Amino acid sequence: MQTFPCPFCGPRPETEFHYAGDLGNLRPEGFMDVSDQTWSDYLFAKHNRRGESAEIWKHLTCMEVFTMTRDTVNHRVLSSQALLGEGEGV
Repeated sequence: MQTFPCPFCGPRPETEFHYAGDLGNLRPEGFMDVSDQTWSDYLFAKHNRRGESAEIWKHLTCMEVFTMTRDTVNHRVLSSQALLGEGEGV
């Protein structure tokens, strides 16, 4: 079993986490009026990059959402950090 680093709780078993999608996959603006193709691309088209991938994850134990950067070739976690709220950070 792989261990993932929660930025709030520390290293935990991967079974405590839920993948929430690619970082930067933003919901289309005016989503009630977008085409079926645009909506389908948002929901189902994944980048599936080889190598470094920035993703959003949720730790089901503490219920916090954070970003994790992984190498999809060797499954190594490169970093994890809390998502910045509106008005925080640079």
